[in-house]
Amino acid sequence: MKKFLSATAVLIMMVLPVIAMAQDGLEEAKALMERDNDLEAYQKAIDLCAAAADSQPQSFEANWMAAKAYRLYADEAKKQQIEGWEAVCKDYGKKGMGYGEKAIALDPGRVEGHFWYGTCVGSYSDGVSILTALKEGLKDKTQTSFETAYKIDKMYKEAGPVLAIGRFWSVLPWPLKDKKKALTFLEEYHSYYPDNPEGLVYLGQAYLDVKEKDKAKGLLEKAAASDEKFYSDQANKLLADL
Repeated sequence: MKKFLSATAVLIMMVLPVIAMAQDGLEEAKALMERDNDLEAYQKAIDLCAAAADSQPQSFEANWMAAKAYRLYADEAKKQQIEGWEAVCKDYGKKGMGYGEKAIALDPGRVEGHFWYGTCVGSYSDGVSILTALKEGLKDKTQTSFETAYKIDKMYKEAGPVLAIGRFWSVLPWPLKDKKKALTFLEEYHSYYPDNPEGLVYLGQAYLDVKEKDKAKGLLEKAAASDEKFYSDQANKLLADL
C-alpha cells in the first residue's frame, strides 16, 4: 500500500507542474490573441494553446483556444494578403477544425467549440475554395455548428454567431444559397453593430444579391470610408460594379 501511495504521489508531483505550465501558457495566449492584426502574436498563441491541448487532451479550454488561435492567424493572413495565404488558410483552418471538434465533443453545451470550429471551416474554405469544402461534406457540420452557437449564445464574440451564420447562407453557391436567411441574420447583426466594416460589407453584398442597390450603396460607402483596409477595399470593389 505504501508503495502504491508513493508511486501515486510521484505521479501527481510529475503531472501537476505540466498542468500548471499549460494553464500559464493559456493565460499568456489569451493576452496574445487580444492584439489586433499581429501575426507574430497569433503564432505564439497557437504554439502555447496547441501545446496545452496536446498535453491535456481532455481540456475543453485548451482545445477551443487552440481552434481560435489557428482561426485568428489564418484570417489575418488572408486580410493582410501575405504570400501563400491560401496555403496558410488551408493548413491552419484544417488544424483549427480538429481542435474545434475536440472541444465540441468535450462540452457540446458551450458556445466556444461550435463557433471556432465553424469559423475554422471558413478559413479552410478560403484556402481550398467553397466547392472543395462542400465536396468534403463540410456544409452540414458547419451549419450545425453555427446554428448551435447561435442558440447557446448568439452574442458571443460581439454577436459572432449572428454574423457567421448570415455570411454562411450568403456565400453558399446555388442551390444551397439562401438569400432570405442571409439577410435576416445580417440585418440582425447590423442592428447590434451598425458601424462594423465587416458587417457592412456582408450586408451590402446580401442586398446586392436581392437587387436592392440603394440599400447596398449606403452601407458600402460607409464601409469604404473605414480604416480597415481589407473591408474598405472590398467595399470599393463592390461600389465600382454598381
